[in-house]
Amino acid sequence: MAFLAYSLGKREINQYFTIRNAKLISLALVVVLVICHTALRYFGGGDSCDWLLSSGRYLGENVWQPYGCMMHNYKNTEAKTCLSEKRVAFVGDSRIRQLFYSFIKLIEPGRREDGKKHADITFEEKSASLYVEFLWYPEANNSMKERLVSWTREGSARPDVVILGAATWSIKLHGGSSETLQQYKVNVTTMAPHLERLAQYGEVYWVLQEPVNEEVLRKDRKVITNQLLELYNEAAVDALNGSKRNSRSQVKLLAASRQAALGTINQSDDGLHIPEGARNIGAMVLMNAVCNKFQRYIDGSCCQTAPPPNLLQNLAACFFAGSALVLLCFHVLGNNRHHWAAPPDAESLEEKKPTSAVAPLGLKAPFQATCRMGVIMAYFYLCDRADLFMKEQKFYTHLTFFIPLVYIFVLGVFYSENSKETRLLNREQTDEWKGWMQLVILIYHISGASACIPVYMHVRVLVAAYLFQTGYGHFSFFWLKGDFGLYRVCQVLFRLNFLVLVLCVVMDRPYQFYYFVPLVTFWFVIIYGTLAVWPQILQKRATASGMWYLGVVLKFLALLGFICILAHSQDFFDSVFSFWPFSKLFEMNGSIYEWGFRFKLDRFVVIHGMLFAFVYLVLQKRQVLSEGRGEALFSTWISNLLLFLSVVTFLTYSVWAGSCKNKTECNEMHPYVSVLQIMAFILIRNIPGYARSVYSSFFAWFGKISLELFICQYHIWLAADTKGILILIPGIPSLNVLVSTFIFVCVAHEISLITNDLAQVVIPKDTVALLKRLGAVAVLALLTQLWAGRRQSTPGTRVLT
Repeated sequence: MAFLAYSLGKREINQYFTIRNAKLISLALVVVLVICHTALRYFGGGDSCDWLLSSGRYLGENVWQPYGCMMHNYKNTEAKTCLSEKRVAFVGDSRIRQLFYSFIKLIEPGRREDGKKHADITFEEKSASLYVEFLWYPEANNSMKERLVSWTREGSARPDVVILGAATWSIKLHGGSSETLQQYKVNVTTMAPHLERLAQYGEVYWVLQEPVNEEVLRKDRKVITNQLLELYNEAAVDALNGSKRNSRSQVKLLAASRQAALGTINQSDDGLHIPEGARNIGAMVLMNAVCNKFQRYIDGSCCQTAPPPNLLQNLAACFFAGSALVLLCFHVLGNNRHHWAAPPDAESLEEKKPTSAVAPLGLKAPFQATCRMGVIMAYFYLCDRADLFMKEQKFYTHLTFFIPLVYIFVLGVFYSENSKETRLLNREQTDEWKGWMQLVILIYHISGASACIPVYMHVRVLVAAYLFQTGYGHFSFFWLKGDFGLYRVCQVLFRLNFLVLVLCVVMDRPYQFYYFVPLVTFWFVIIYGTLAVWPQILQKRATASGMWYLGVVLKFLALLGFICILAHSQDFFDSVFSFWPFSKLFEMNGSIYEWGFRFKLDRFVVIHGMLFAFVYLVLQKRQVLSEGRGEALFSTWISNLLLFLSVVTFLTYSVWAGSCKNKTECNEMHPYVSVLQIMAFILIRNIPGYARSVYSSFFAWFGKISLELFICQYHIWLAADTKGILILIPGIPSLNVLVSTFIFVCVAHEISLITNDLAQVVIPKDTVALLKRLGAVAVLALLTQLWAGRRQSTPGTRVLT
């Protein structure tokens, strides 16, 4: 009965929740979300700078998340660069003095408080021509006003940034009387015009009063209550906002430090002065408010506006718009020929054959595919380049990583089915393998789990396993089929690179930014070159003469030698990958360092995959393996021995990864030990006959679009080029993840279909036509690189650290 209910449940779900319906729902969601966020941005009266200064929440101890945007963690060199040749003035009481010290510690981390009280303090960084001062004005009175007036006079040395605030001294000195509160409001009101004038030449921030811990205040401060502080804050806000009746005040209110202190004021030693963590947050908020608009760090979206699209982005928009016009003409003319195909897998052993129900491609089909791609690219641009959707930073906890893992593996087991074939690493099993690995990597990225070294090392193995499958899959295809034709090569290269090349243009990022695609592309070319060069050794030839096996071994040794030379000779490596214009494929921010790191990290795993495929196919041909349904792969005692060794190896690696102290040391060992974990998994998964006879259709479905999932996550699931998280539904993190994930998966699946449709049009089987198109593409790429070489923009940095 339980099995029957299980089967009926799956059938019911699959009947109503089809991928077509899911895509229609996701499209409707995107339209609604774009409308809502547009209204919020342009009619809600707030922007990311207001959100940064006014509100936020703690993600963890001393980890502050502003509402709806990302705050860059400024290092001292970055702070000096931003504030170079600037003068910053902090004006106020002892709380402002605390903020002053936290601010200058961002510039000079070793700076200590000198113990001065009730006095002015100066800080100067001569190398950057930077001057920061604290001016002791404990009350918002005429003395403070006169200082402000002096800065507004013609020819005076006025500060570029002014941060001021005061209230506690007025409350303490005057017993918290209502008359003092009224006078405070009058004083701030009279200062407001001068503050507005200063704001025309620089930036002015009024710091709202943080709470106090009333229980530990000393006797003469007991009159300072949180209720009174709130009244003083309201008075300041009314006075400053009232100074501009018909337009928005240029004086900015800093309330984030107050919010941060609400949760930590109980840590204050005297109940009045703010704990270090909260005031450091206030200083970092100020640094972001002042600097982000100039420095434009990709992970500092607060106070940044979207840059205008460049020439290539405009041309891409025109191209997609032109395709839409052509499609409209087809629609008007009544040409209804079109084509829908199943998504391919560039790593598979065999190409997917179109079913008999699929009609030949008509002229309308490529324009349909291009228009669908244009709509998707517009969504990409809105998510990660336009100033529309919100972004928030990542914060790792064990729960945010491991709980989603439990969910997806429960779903994977729920959708278990009998496999159609039971050979080792059959198509369904490799799709399943890619699928669950990709889901783990996605969870790893969104949870920020790279901060946990054991998790990082295990995910490194998953990336290596993808490359292992690249070696295994392509070697097997060439060994069995012997198809070294240009058409096959171009098909694989197109399907691997189409999405990334479009994103390089639309999102203005270098090719190497999407590091995994350059890796698998490079290794496909290496595999092809190794096997295609004379003598071409195929299974049918090797069967005829055993000497051919020696030829394969010699090719493996030559490839291994080439890899070792590349890895250990930096000069040779630089000369190979710095050759213009091909160097543009390997450069990141003008350097091939990132490519070198990626190449060396997994330099042996592809040849391991090729070698495994060679040994397996030879054993299979000689009928050494038992691959029938329910049969163990080897004899009983060999199977048990290999299973035991595999489990021990698997666990040993996990123990070793768990003991890693730093990434650098463990990364040095990774190229030599990752294959052990991969081989252990393959044997555990394939030696028992019952294990080969079942697979998870849930994981296999995701495995078929794993490449698209990996690439799309950069911009429409994560944000700020993977530095943060895309926020479609603010304030409800769980719902936001569900909605963004749903749209993200639908988009990845649709791109897979589009890639398949266009591959059949762009890559013709006729060799002459194909060569002409390749020549045109080469000329276009060269012109693009020449244009890009003139640009001075520097893209952001990358992902899986």
